[in-house]
Amino acid sequence: NLASPKTAREFTRRTLSSWNIEELYNDVSVVVSELVTNALCHGLQNVSYSALARPIQLMLFARDRRVLAAVIDPSDKTPAVGSTRQVAETGRGLRIIAVMSDSWGWVPFATGGKAVWAAFNIPQG
Repeated sequence: NLASPKTAREFTRRTLSSWNIEELYNDVSVVVSELVTNALCHGLQNVSYSALARPIQLMLFARDRRVLAAVIDPSDKTPAVGSTRQVAETGRGLRIIAVMSDSWGWVPFATGGKAVWAAFNIPQG
């Protein structure tokens, strides 16, 4: 669904607002858009029909001083950051995620698929 990144940003705005940490919205929304776009563009390629039955999911967590955004997709493909010499779009999303978040990574699931995540420090004040 091409509207998925927009829906993800709206969900992020509502969630961060309910947690009273709206000041993180700009960075988190850009990263969430990239995570969802990557899942749509790369996480659905070359997966079996049964894997396609598993939807892409966005989860947001807040605990203590961190917010974690995670997107789950059915692909076992390792996320790859493009080289700095690449002109194509491939790999730029992960570079944006790396720059805008405090940390990021991914974890494969034993049952197939993976979660790509980004963490953000909550400003203390």
